[in-house]
Amino acid sequence: MASPGQSNRANVTPPTTNIGRFSEEEGRSDDEYQPANDGGGLSRVISTPEDEDRDYTDALENIEVEIERMEDGEGEGEEPEQEDDSESRPAASPSPRSILLDLNQILGNEGTLRRLLMQRYRLLQPGLDARPNTSKANRILAQELVPSSSQADRIIHYDSRAYCGQFSDDGNFFFSCTQNFKVQMYDTSNPYDWKYYKTVDYPFGQWTITDATLSPDNRFLAYSSIRHLVCLAPTDPTDFSDHTLLDLTNFASDVHGPRQSRARYGYMGRSGFGIWSLRFSGDGREIVAGTSDHSVVVYDLERRCSTVRLSNHADEVNAVCFGDKSSPHILYSGSDDQTLRVWDRRSMAAGQEAGIFVGHTEGLTYVDSKGDGRYVLSNGKDQMMKLWDLRKMTSPSDFSQMDLSPYTTNFDYRFSPYDEDDYRPNPNDCSVVTFRGHSVLKTLIRCHFSPPGSSNSRYVYTGSEDGKVWIYNLDGTVKAKIDVTKATRNSRPRLGGEGMYDYDTMGREHGWKTCVRDASWSPTAPVLAATSWNGYNAAMGTVTQHSWNDGAEDDEGDPQLRGSYNAQLVVQEEYNQRKRETRARDNGRLRSNPVPRRRYGQDDDNGDQDW
Repeated sequence: MASPGQSNRANVTPPTTNIGRFSEEEGRSDDEYQPANDGGGLSRVISTPEDEDRDYTDALENIEVEIERMEDGEGEGEEPEQEDDSESRPAASPSPRSILLDLNQILGNEGTLRRLLMQRYRLLQPGLDARPNTSKANRILAQELVPSSSQADRIIHYDSRAYCGQFSDDGNFFFSCTQNFKVQMYDTSNPYDWKYYKTVDYPFGQWTITDATLSPDNRFLAYSSIRHLVCLAPTDPTDFSDHTLLDLTNFASDVHGPRQSRARYGYMGRSGFGIWSLRFSGDGREIVAGTSDHSVVVYDLERRCSTVRLSNHADEVNAVCFGDKSSPHILYSGSDDQTLRVWDRRSMAAGQEAGIFVGHTEGLTYVDSKGDGRYVLSNGKDQMMKLWDLRKMTSPSDFSQMDLSPYTTNFDYRFSPYDEDDYRPNPNDCSVVTFRGHSVLKTLIRCHFSPPGSSNSRYVYTGSEDGKVWIYNLDGTVKAKIDVTKATRNSRPRLGGEGMYDYDTMGREHGWKTCVRDASWSPTAPVLAATSWNGYNAAMGTVTQHSWNDGAEDDEGDPQLRGSYNAQLVVQEEYNQRKRETRARDNGRLRSNPVPRRRYGQDDDNGDQDW
């Protein structure tokens, strides 16, 4: 099969290194990223150069002469062009000075600067080049193509809340999980034209599907609920075989000693635990899970048993991930005990973590690794997202002398707002950058690094309880916000299944609400999929597709994709008709309220009688 308000800048600690930097030392080859040539990918956004034999040597020499002139002091007093962080777009005709500033900002390496000047100049003439040897340059230009449209190209409606949705690493596959214990799978090899694959079920789940993860080859999907069993299902749309159940309480004898009865398992002697987070290892041989049993469990798919159990956390583990796709040794885990812990499986004779990241004052909701073995991102119930550097973690011995309790309120984020007046920063905070502005309430909201292929890993982004996707620059400032509430409001009729959510405790009828729980940026195109609780009182779910459009209201030269679809991507015309009628009614209300003349300084004796 095919491979399937807060201030915009607050509590910012400048990073010690350029996180978004590209350099040869990172070991990336020219073959890492190639835009798709089948109508999808970045080549769809900006045309490919037709003349592949153009000589850019003269252009490079002219640029270098201009740079030398500036370095000699000529043209002093000129102000360099400033980048507009709020509405950034690729420059059409940059000056040599702006090219120098751009590359210095991205590369931070003078030796690499001159080598890429010609590449940058060539790249900006017509646009992106699809040839394999230009992947580095493609990443430099792609970093400005931020999916920031608050109009959805597509709205996929589900009849229950949507909890998570992610693209595969190659961008060819997307899955979404909903509260009715279903996982929907889609072919996204063309990120602008999705195809429905199949749906699989979790047969005896509790409350919801909590997480799902794709194998590196996209052949299998593992998904969990608040139980100790993981379902492993094939993604092939022609494979209708039953899923495989993985029992994570089935520990190898060298983990727990002689195998114990499950009736005695767990810190409270329970018969099992719930799973909050799942991740495949880079080689596809293991799955790591964060559990309600205050532990991190590693399951070996070949041995069909759990081979590692890490239990130093003092509360539930809400998020886990591997530090590097090329190695299964480094693990990260985020817990309600306010800590993000780093585990090195090569040196855990006593079962102790290698280090701890301290700084959050409430529990963590999600953890994401940049994949370079150095940087990791976390979301917290203290309404902050933090960036961490592995070189700055706290040692276990130093952590043992710390008391985190004075800095936490232990508020219930599911029902209560967060009182900023109660916030007390932890003086031992070792994070590199703190991002504030979004809202982490009601559910375990997720955050991610932007992908290297379609954004050069220049941004971080997160869902938010306010119905938006927040995209941040790595210095802590806001790059863009995608308003999912605006894109979806009144896009479906009120259904009978929403009755339990229709009224609040005071008997007041609820209106349309959106909570963005997860978001995923396509690795091959400036397209972002937002997974949300949505509808009247956020009782249902949606996945909305948003793309970079440079401020355009509609697609140019292509059929419009906007509209509502069901889980199988069948157009829901009655939903589309309802939204059109609602928009027309709202616009009519505005037109039916004329503005009195006196507003324009035209007061007369007749007052408003002519109106």
